[in-house]
Amino acid sequence: MAELGPPSDPTAVDAEWKKIQQNTFTRWCNEHLKTVDDLGLYIYNLETDLCDGLLLLALLEVLSKKEISRFNKSPTFRPQKLENCAIALKFIEDQKIKLVNIDASDILKGNLKLILGLIWTLILKYQISLPMMDDSGEDKGITPKVALLNWVKIKIPSKPLQNFHKDWNNGLALGALVDAVAPGLCPDWQKWDPGNELQNATKAMKLAESWLGVPQVITPEEITNPNVDELSVMTYVSYFPAAVVKPGAPCQKPADTG
Repeated sequence: MAELGPPSDPTAVDAEWKKIQQNTFTRWCNEHLKTVDDLGLYIYNLETDLCDGLLLLALLEVLSKKEISRFNKSPTFRPQKLENCAIALKFIEDQKIKLVNIDASDILKGNLKLILGLIWTLILKYQISLPMMDDSGEDKGITPKVALLNWVKIKIPSKPLQNFHKDWNNGLALGALVDAVAPGLCPDWQKWDPGNELQNATKAMKLAESWLGVPQVITPEEITNPNVDELSVMTYVSYFPAAVVKPGAPCQKPADTG
């Protein structure tokens, strides 16, 4: 996980980043599940809502674009729920995705730490590791984090970004990234006051959602939190390489600074 430095209250900081990560990963899942709009699938709590395997199986079908036909459609008893979870994990492994230290009983019991690790594995496979960062200069064997950071650095060379937590807290990197992906969409980000973190992040993320289709899987309040973890920020930023500017976007030239 992200190294956030020595906190004054380790317990409070630990709780903060974990909550942000749980929120972000839950929203990421729901962004995919909402494409199955006729079923109204929705995860409210990762700790409890995956226990019968149904939502996890639905998510896997959406992500992989493959059908999983054999599972308990109406699991009532513990063995049925356990079997569904096992089927989901077996499907993941069949997709050549490596799982670490998680089994069906962990999902059934709601082991949040292991469930978050499972969701992160899916995020890496189906979003961050997609071949959409061709201009990042990545070499084979490079980590997804480095590949994504390289892509960002190429897009906004004026911002010396080194991580996916503290360097994003004041919102300036967000504004710069939005304007790099859609030149003229956020032209005045360089004039923003770094002290107005929440205002900056809110403006940039609203523009990204409205005109680039980048969903707010993390909120402005969370990304400006000094205790935000790198995995949450990476999940959000990873939407930008594939972003397409919508017709009618209010792009404009930056204001004259002379």
